[in-house]
Amino acid sequence: MPMTITEKILACAAGKDEVRPGELINAKIDLVMCHDVTTPPAISMLKAHGIDKVFDAEKIVVTPDHFQPAKDIKSAELHKRLDSWAKDKGIKHYYPIGRAGVCHALLPEQGHIRPGEVIVGGDSHTCTYGAFAAFSTGVGSTDLAAAVATGELWFKVPASMKIVLDGSLPYGVYSKDVILAVIKETGVDGALYKAMEFVGPALGEMSMEARMTITNMAIEAGAKNGVIGFDETTKKYLDEHLKDNSDYTVYESDADAEYDSVVEIDCGKLEPMVALPHLPSNGKPISECAGLKMDQAYIGSCTNGRIEDLRIAAGILKGKKVAIRTIVVPATPAVWKQAMDEGLFEIFYDAGCVLSAPTCGACLGGFMGVLAEGEKCISTTNRNFVGRMGHPKSEVYLASPATAAASAVEGKLTDPRTYM
Repeated sequence: MPMTITEKILACAAGKDEVRPGELINAKIDLVMCHDVTTPPAISMLKAHGIDKVFDAEKIVVTPDHFQPAKDIKSAELHKRLDSWAKDKGIKHYYPIGRAGVCHALLPEQGHIRPGEVIVGGDSHTCTYGAFAAFSTGVGSTDLAAAVATGELWFKVPASMKIVLDGSLPYGVYSKDVILAVIKETGVDGALYKAMEFVGPALGEMSMEARMTITNMAIEAGAKNGVIGFDETTKKYLDEHLKDNSDYTVYESDADAEYDSVVEIDCGKLEPMVALPHLPSNGKPISECAGLKMDQAYIGSCTNGRIEDLRIAAGILKGKKVAIRTIVVPATPAVWKQAMDEGLFEIFYDAGCVLSAPTCGACLGGFMGVLAEGEKCISTTNRNFVGRMGHPKSEVYLASPATAAASAVEGKLTDPRTYM
């Protein structure tokens, strides 16, 4: 039976020759991602049931990121529990404070993500890793506990959608603009419990960092997972980053595989996009929303906090001053150091930006950028729900690092192409 990438990976993980959409399977897990918010409750569940083991201490990656460095006593307690557990269980890949980073940037960078694997994490944006032709999805604390203890989970095989990215990206248009256009087309529930498989010539122009932005936001369309096929760009990244084991299996969708639906996006006709409050699907071309006053700009997160993103923002901010408070957060310690070594910190400092250690804090309204009542923020994050970054009467506008940087200079939504 013809199958998609997602179906082939899940079939292998379930020990089957084939699977069909809607089928319930028990799949072996290749990697589990744990962070400081959802893992402590999972640890408590295991303890309550007398389970004092992990299925494989080498297949679990642990990093505090959402509230690190600890913002208060409660977050410090979460970190203490996570730290004690990781050390007690002998977790090989534990990144404590000082080496910790935003999880979905850290794991690929540190060589933990491989094609063909089944990866779960206690975070909805675990779908990011599908950029590497893997099946990757977020789970809650209960499933996380089961995965940590047994190395297996039940799944319903998702139907697949094909998202065809045609054409070539125009100057000043980035992968963040592409995925905002896709979600505008599908809606926030248009891919509910489906696999969004991205294909097309526009992908060939994108770096792995740009592709991770695409799959990172698959969940914002309701998808179970996002996935992009393996090519030379994938191989080059893996050759540079894989450390412990370079072996992996590449699965490709069969030419006659069945898809639930097909969405086509002519990337050549796109302009910079902004998702207005309060849904990621509320995308507007910058030509339709430019000029709206902002109070804050945020450049960072698991969506756009990698070195490529910081370079794009710095290219616009160089020699200029920001008109509003602007927060720049490198996603990992390695990105932080690379940005410093490349002179990007000096550009951000001279422009009047605030620089932070790697953290998820501002993205979820935790700390390091919380909004007051009535404030508007142009953000490179992935969600703009009511109260996402602070006060329930604040507003978040999603955009690319280029659009966020240009808007920071002007103090209002601005077309980045005027600065390029």
